[in-house]
Amino acid sequence: MKRKFSYGLLLTALALNLLIGAQVYRQNVSAAEKDDPYPNLKLFSTVLERVRQDYVDGEKVTYQELIQGAMKGMLSTLDPHSEFMEASKYDELKKDTQGEFGGVGIVISMKDGHVTVVSPMEDTPGFKAGILSGDRIIKIDGRTTEKFSIQDAVKKLRGTPGSDVEISVIRPSTGSLTNYTLTRAAIKVDSVKDINGKREFPLSENKIGYIRLVQFGELTADDMEDALRKLEKKGMETLVLDLRGNPGGLLDSAVKVVEKFVPRNTVIVSTEGRGTTQPFVHRASGRSTHLDLPMVVLVNGGSASASEIVSGALQDLTAAGKCKAVILGEQTFGKGSVQSILPLSDGNALRLTTAKYYTPSHKVIHEKGITPDIIVPMSEEEERDLFYKRSPGGLEALGDADRERVQNARDVQLDRAMDLLKGLSVYTRRNGEKLAPKGGDKVASR
Repeated sequence: MKRKFSYGLLLTALALNLLIGAQVYRQNVSAAEKDDPYPNLKLFSTVLERVRQDYVDGEKVTYQELIQGAMKGMLSTLDPHSEFMEASKYDELKKDTQGEFGGVGIVISMKDGHVTVVSPMEDTPGFKAGILSGDRIIKIDGRTTEKFSIQDAVKKLRGTPGSDVEISVIRPSTGSLTNYTLTRAAIKVDSVKDINGKREFPLSENKIGYIRLVQFGELTADDMEDALRKLEKKGMETLVLDLRGNPGGLLDSAVKVVEKFVPRNTVIVSTEGRGTTQPFVHRASGRSTHLDLPMVVLVNGGSASASEIVSGALQDLTAAGKCKAVILGEQTFGKGSVQSILPLSDGNALRLTTAKYYTPSHKVIHEKGITPDIIVPMSEEEERDLFYKRSPGGLEALGDADRERVQNARDVQLDRAMDLLKGLSVYTRRNGEKLAPKGGDKVASR
């Protein structure tokens, strides 16, 4: 009886093993078929021919149009930043990187399937209208953006300077819907400003300097160096570096900004991808002229891309004892991917996400953002008042009561930064220490 039971148990185990093995085999075969190009290309060509032969308006559709449409769809399913660019759009992109363009000055991205404002650019129509980071654009010129790609939205927002575009915006924090009529302008922004939105760079009574980077362009690092030298001549001992609402820009510019404050050969940011995209490490070139300058870096949800590279690098390198920066404010946007432009032989091009940025300690930026060392939130009303206060003509556009409120509004994040640096000044003076270097002289770390 026991022997029969043992045989039965053995046969059951063998049958179960065969069933599991067969299931695993089918799964492996199915996975292999999904990643085999030949049957899938055959399926594509079959669908292509069926459309060409049986589509009711087939005579109006060329093979080129069908293929390009397929490529647009393929790239758009990867992520919001990858796309197939026809020759005309590729030419437009090249013009954008070389000079001005007509638009409303709103940096946008796709977030949770919505066209979302990363940040309005300083001194542009979108900024002056009071559009804020996080706003969702639901309509452009009366057309819903529900099925728009990021490229569709950019194309609609841009246009000839002087022309108008209507947009409808929902602010998620309140659910309020606002319609704007914006007049496009030539977008060219001064990327380095002082606390008054100018380039005079006054020093506070506590010898605290203030520099705001609006974006990262070709001249940002050089302009920032000029500002730092002006402040040092006036006796600057500490610095507030304001990256709030800065949507990013050029990677090289971000690297050049960080290397002003860290020793030669220090890792600032790295990029990692797949295939032919080799990992690359960006290191400080040794141009540092402001080593050991204590600073507070201000960030918020509108700080993206290059701003996150700078704040993430300074945060990590402070922890490693290579600079002295405290990151203060709110969680940053989380745009940390690299898009490569790959020209094609027919004049078209691919914009393809090929890598991601990593901070010196190898923290990923994309979809994560940078968490400040000290979190100081601002309410929507406080942010709106700050925008009006910074915007040229912003106060003049307000009624008497609102103007007085905005004039008296406090920038709680900046106030906190100033308090930190004041405390540092008091502490170091009591201990008879030299607080900040003059002319780039290195001071022993404390």
